[in-house]
Amino acid sequence: MKIHEYQGKEIFRKYGVAVPFGIPALSVEEALAAVDAVQKQTGSEVVVVKAQIHAGGRGKGGGVKVAKTRADAEAAVKKIFGMQLVTPQTGPEGKKVQRLFIEQGLAIEKEYYLGMLLDRETGRVTVMASSEGGMDIEEVAAAHPEKIIRMAIDPAVGWQDHQSRTLAKRLGMAAGPSRELAKFMTALTRCYDEMDCSMLEINPLVVTKDGKVLALDAKINFDDNGLYRHPEVVELRDPSEEDPQEIEAKKWDLSYIALEGDIGCMVNGAGLAMSTMDIIKYAGGQPANFLDVGGGATTEKVTAAFKIITSDPAVKAIFVNIFGGIMKCDTIANGVIAAVKEVGLKVPLVVRLEGTNVELGKKLLADSGLAITACADMLDGARKVVALAKGGSK
Repeated sequence: MKIHEYQGKEIFRKYGVAVPFGIPALSVEEALAAVDAVQKQTGSEVVVVKAQIHAGGRGKGGGVKVAKTRADAEAAVKKIFGMQLVTPQTGPEGKKVQRLFIEQGLAIEKEYYLGMLLDRETGRVTVMASSEGGMDIEEVAAAHPEKIIRMAIDPAVGWQDHQSRTLAKRLGMAAGPSRELAKFMTALTRCYDEMDCSMLEINPLVVTKDGKVLALDAKINFDDNGLYRHPEVVELRDPSEEDPQEIEAKKWDLSYIALEGDIGCMVNGAGLAMSTMDIIKYAGGQPANFLDVGGGATTEKVTAAFKIITSDPAVKAIFVNIFGGIMKCDTIANGVIAAVKEVGLKVPLVVRLEGTNVELGKKLLADSGLAITACADMLDGARKVVALAKGGSK
């Protein structure tokens, strides 16, 4: 689960992570009132108007503006609010800006990159940092990999003060900011751990001209498996920033991720789902989604999954690939039949069934009278669905 920058900074503030003063706004009127409030609070006319969307690269797309006067701030607010903001992470369609964050301007001495995430190779949460702040970390890693600092956190003892000192030294910080960084990192690593974060990114982390260390950005993703411990975080969800199919999938406890292809996939088991996507690509196609109905799905759940796939206008063909272990093939068959009868079948459908009750499942599909293409195995199914998606014969 993702949240907006201003929401992340509010969480930071609760943990003692230093952030600039700012006020969120949900309309142009609220934003202009926020400009006045920030200017009054800070005693400076300089404010930063920031678009709030769930994507990075906002500055490159024109979604972040530094305003030195009240007039400049008003112009920035009216330009950014409601715009279709396109960044490297939104895709060409962009995202409509429906929230703004008005933040105090700072006299910045130096910008850094700072992130935390689980390194699956080491099995430890790892701090990543770079002196090249403000840039996309992918660009830094590609052009200057030696400038990426990685420091693992020992789960037995947590982040240590000596690690903060080492990090500050490797980043080239002076003595004053180094001491500030130590307090900052202690609070930040505690936040990551206690809030069940899956990723935390600050780009840029800044040192001001008076030696303060602050998070100028806040990008936080949470582990969905830990959200039951944080009902206050669930309340921060912004449905307008999420894929409608993914929202619907959550209601049915389905593992669904939208992709950019045109072949819809319904599979049971994450491993088989990954293999299915791989074999579709091997056959020359592109999967439109990852969808795992799980091992204990009901007919109703399968029906919901099929509806989610067919609601994607990009889908030109569907591949149902089931290996019946805990999940029985007849349950899948009944779910597919129920869904097709309810929503119709506007694209070709290829079904591969193996495992528990496979013959019963195949019989149910055969007797349904539906235009379903059978296949011998996974590869045969992948080849058929790719051909059908391309408008060819099965």
